Amino acid sequence: MAIELQVNGKTQSVDTSPQTPLLYALRNDCDINSAKYGCGQGQCGACTVIINGNAVRSCITEISTVQGNVTTLENYKNDPVLSALNRAFIAEQAAQCGFCISGMMMSAKVLLDKNRNPTDDTIRKALNGNLCRCGTHTRILRAIRVAAKELQA
Repeated sequence: MAIELQVNGKTQSVDTSPQTPLLYALRNDCDINSAKYGCGQGQCGACTVIINGNAVRSCITEISTVQGNVTTLENYKNDPVLSALNRAFIAEQAAQCGFCISGMMMSAKVLLDKNRNPTDDTIRKALNGNLCRCGTHTRILRAIRVAAKELQA
């Protein structure tokens, strides 16, 4: 069955079952590599994308339920918040293996879209559903603070 999706502002036609997880359609049919398969249960955040301003776990979201534009990290060049986060994560060397970083950045974007001056506690709460096994948490927090300051200027 052909299902149309808006991904980063572009209409994509995906030939799949309505119950297919959004993550599979993004990776297999839409050439999206940033969202990762982590736990497959919506608990690690590696698959996080944004739909209608909300961080969504694409591994547990059926494609038939998606209404609105799906934003992924691939859209960073067209989005000032993602661009600022991208620069800050690189400058602060906030990734070690990098597997979780896309999900972290998508959750951080949702936060910074709503709050350009978050406290460390607010940042931690926003990232609560994103797991990082490498232990770069302090660098990730620092990168989000750097991006927030850039966006305030």
